[in-house]
Amino acid sequence: MLDYDKEADEYDATRGGEPRAAAAADAVCGLLPESTRSLLDVACGTGIVTRRLAAGRPGLRVTGADAAHGMTRRAAARLPGAVVLADSRQLPFADGSFDAVSVVWLLHLLDDAAPVVAEAARVLRPGGVLVTTVDKVAAHHVGSDIDALAAPYRTERATDEAELVTAYAAEHGLLPSGTARFRGHGQGRIPRRLARYVRDGEIYGAGGTALAERIEALPDPDRPRADPEFTLRAFTKPASSA
Repeated sequence: MLDYDKEADEYDATRGGEPRAAAAADAVCGLLPESTRSLLDVACGTGIVTRRLAAGRPGLRVTGADAAHGMTRRAAARLPGAVVLADSRQLPFADGSFDAVSVVWLLHLLDDAAPVVAEAARVLRPGGVLVTTVDKVAAHHVGSDIDALAAPYRTERATDEAELVTAYAAEHGLLPSGTARFRGHGQGRIPRRLARYVRDGEIYGAGGTALAERIEALPDPDRPRADPEFTLRAFTKPASSA
C-alpha cells in the first residue's frame, strides 16, 4: 500500500483534483436520504471530497476520519474541528452516531474489507445509509493498451468486489438501497507512473519488473489513458434495527 503520509502533499494534484472530488461528492449525496443530518466520511484523505459533501447538503454535519497523519492535517485545514485521526476498523464513535457513512476509495486497498463494513454498520443509526465505492481496480480496465498487457496478472479477487461488500453488509443487517456511477476525472492510467507502482509491488504483484518494462515501452508513456467510471453502492440499516 502507498505511504499516504508521503502522498498527502501531492495527492490531490495526481488524483484528478477538484473535478474528481466534485463528481464523487455529487454521486454520494445523490444516494443519501433527504433526512440525512450527519455523515462520517471514513478514509477522508485530504478532505477534498469531504468538504464538498459538507457543502452539497445545507445543514449536513460532516465529520472526516483518516488513519494517516499527513492526510488528516490537510483535511483539518479544509474542515477545521471536524476531522479525527482514526483507524477505519476501530472508529472512536458510539453506536448509532451517524445518519450516514461514506467510504470512498478505501476498501480496495485492504486485505479484508469486512471489519470496515462492520464498523460503518455499528456507527450508523437505524435507518442510516452506508455509501461506498466498489470494484475500484476493475473500473480502471477501460480497454486500453495497458489493460491488454496486464490482463494475465489480474488473478486475485478484489477485496472491494461488489458481491463481497454486499455480503459483508448483509452480515450486519444492511440492505442494498441504491447504486450510482461517476467519472474519475484525471484518473486515466499513465504507463510510466503505473510501471513504477508495478515495480514496487503495489499493483499486479506477480508482474514485477518484466511487466513494468513492457508498460513503460508502450507508445506515449506519459499520456493518460481513458478515465475510469467508478461505482458506488448504498446499503441501508433497517429502521427496526436495535
